[in-house]
Amino acid sequence: MKEFSHIDKKGVATMVDVSEKQVSRRVAKARSIVWLPDEVWAKLTGGDIQSTKGPVFQTAIIAGIMAAKKTGELIPLCHPLGMDNCHIDIHTNDRQEVIIDCTAIITAKTGIEMEALVGASIAALTIYDMCKALSHDIVIKETMLMEKTGGKNDFKRGT
Repeated sequence: MKEFSHIDKKGVATMVDVSEKQVSRRVAKARSIVWLPDEVWAKLTGGDIQSTKGPVFQTAIIAGIMAAKKTGELIPLCHPLGMDNCHIDIHTNDRQEVIIDCTAIITAKTGIEMEALVGASIAALTIYDMCKALSHDIVIKETMLMEKTGGKNDFKRGT
């Protein structure tokens, strides 16, 4: 039976001990989806939204990468990691959705899923922040792990 990894045998919250784990290349991809109402969607031109605060998607990319780098400071039991790479891709679809994909890579003893999830989440929140003057009807629909490789188990979400 699987158990929570951050709870010890006494039920106390704890950081996972990775000292005995093997170093491997680990890649995680997370996705956040943001739905934009008509008044915001109408501002989309040339693959981005230009606001008085600057280009929305470009700013979201930078914010997401910065946040991914700080995951160990934001999530209490995450290990502080020095990522090898973090890449964020933002595109739209015909349902007025902004798709944010964050890929984080590291060669280490522990995974990098949380960094990818934090990067995608903060990019989504940045889009909300920069567009909320146009509408508060923006919806951050979901954030999910899409895939991960390296470590004990690989994972790939069905599309």
